Amino acid sequence: MSASPLRVGNASGFYGDRFSAFREMLEGGQLDVLTGDYLAELTMLILGRDRLKDPNGGFAKTFLRQMEQCLALAVEKRVKIVTNAGGLNPAGLAAALRALAERLGLQVRVAHVEGDELLARAGALGLGTPLTANAYLGAWGIAECLRAGADIVVTGRVTDASLVVGPAAAHFGWRRDDWDCLAGAQAAGHVLECGAQATGGNYSFFTEIDARRPGFPLAELHADGTSIITKHEGSGGAVSVDTVTAQLLYEIEGARYAGPDVTARFDTVDLSAVGHDRVRISGVRGEPPPPSLKICLNHLGGFRNEMTFVLVGLDIEQKARLVREQLEAALPKKPRELHWTLVRTDREDASTEEQAAAFLRVVAKDPDEKKVGRAFSGAAIELALASYPGFTMTTPPTDGMPYGVYTPAYVDAALVEHVAVLSEGTRVVIPPSQQTLALAAAEAPELPAPLPPGPVRRVALGRVVAARSGDKGGTANIGLWARTDEAWRWLAHALTPERLRELLPEASGLPIQRHLFPRLRGLNFVIDGLLGEGVSSSTRFDPQGKALGEWLRSRHVDVPETLL
Repeated sequence: MSASPLRVGNASGFYGDRFSAFREMLEGGQLDVLTGDYLAELTMLILGRDRLKDPNGGFAKTFLRQMEQCLALAVEKRVKIVTNAGGLNPAGLAAALRALAERLGLQVRVAHVEGDELLARAGALGLGTPLTANAYLGAWGIAECLRAGADIVVTGRVTDASLVVGPAAAHFGWRRDDWDCLAGAQAAGHVLECGAQATGGNYSFFTEIDARRPGFPLAELHADGTSIITKHEGSGGAVSVDTVTAQLLYEIEGARYAGPDVTARFDTVDLSAVGHDRVRISGVRGEPPPPSLKICLNHLGGFRNEMTFVLVGLDIEQKARLVREQLEAALPKKPRELHWTLVRTDREDASTEEQAAAFLRVVAKDPDEKKVGRAFSGAAIELALASYPGFTMTTPPTDGMPYGVYTPAYVDAALVEHVAVLSEGTRVVIPPSQQTLALAAAEAPELPAPLPPGPVRRVALGRVVAARSGDKGGTANIGLWARTDEAWRWLAHALTPERLRELLPEASGLPIQRHLFPRLRGLNFVIDGLLGEGVSSSTRFDPQGKALGEWLRSRHVDVPETLL
């Protein structure tokens, strides 16, 4: 237990993030803990398929290669490492790290957390027969490992923020019911979890900063749960109230941000700039967690394939109609699903061929791999000399690929065994929280007073509003915020769910929830079903909804001239 601040950095926001980030963070300045987040719903599917090929696999191999380069440096600087790179096999990754340390001649204590894997019990728990089934565990297994002296803690599926909450709880000696402290750390963990998205990556106002190579973020955590988000001096990007707000509003569902250990009230968050590239997070209130744990289920949904036709010049609609009719008639066995999308990127009287081109995408999906394999893609290629004038494609004939379907589920936390496996092999069972509170929607805050009537100008929404969007399975999530009180007063009244459906016609007819965050001058929209059955299954060209917010910002609306 310590009262000194704890400096926790992040070096990975997803499986495939910047490989050099671990070394950059270790060399860039002082840290106590370095975290790496590798898991997402799609990643669990990828690791599940890897494990089918190799039962000893199922973890993020990239992390092991990063440690081969950086483990000695971490030991030298006495930086502890906490990561969920264990994926579906945290014990396997822990063993591989011990072997690596021995080969490098390093004394390293490696512990791991397990119990999230529910595949063997899926049927008994009423979860069907998925490819993967993993509960989102919390922070206390990580804390137990660190208190026992671990230098590296490997986990499977824990909540992303737990990678920060666990070290903070161990360092400050927090109790299980220190709700406000835990909630503050959970907010900081949510900011850090996506790496450079907190330092200017994927940032709507990127033209105002040097966004060429953002550094990775770190948090200075304090014993009362407050934190300061910053980055190593000299690294790229920026840390500002806006960049932190962008991440706080990202992929949440309401004012109550629930985890296995605490529910953080994001409607109580206060942000303040306290220096160059330094933003304080304070005021976060905490409540007991829900009695159930969220489960990430992935099923094999079938097979898919995709072909793209290029249509150039005149008669674009007629060319698209012709090739569609030809391909559908040529398929020996029609796939269960064929999704056609005509993207009109062409211009009239274009000065280059590319500017004269439109694109026709067709996605085929079926449980039978043969129906969407060469029988499908080959049939498209065979039309090359017998279809529309100027026939060309962007893709060669390919085999079908398996796709997964993500489904969330919930089970009683008492049915999931959360185990900390210490470096010497001792197993410590982590009990679920003794205090719980059923998750319910927070009371809606009062709307701010509307702006007085006045002249307006029709401009892009993004002139006055920033956004960040993403996915949770088939649900799209858009966070938006204004930079001034006046812009917030306008935004809160102007952008309703009904208006959002008008601006994003693809959301027409879908359920939309709106959540207000007056302290952040922000809104969060949850659009159910826009992404189908999740990223691997979705036929949208932006299957994770990452650009949805920027599309919304590009739409023209009537904005008061006083805001421009």
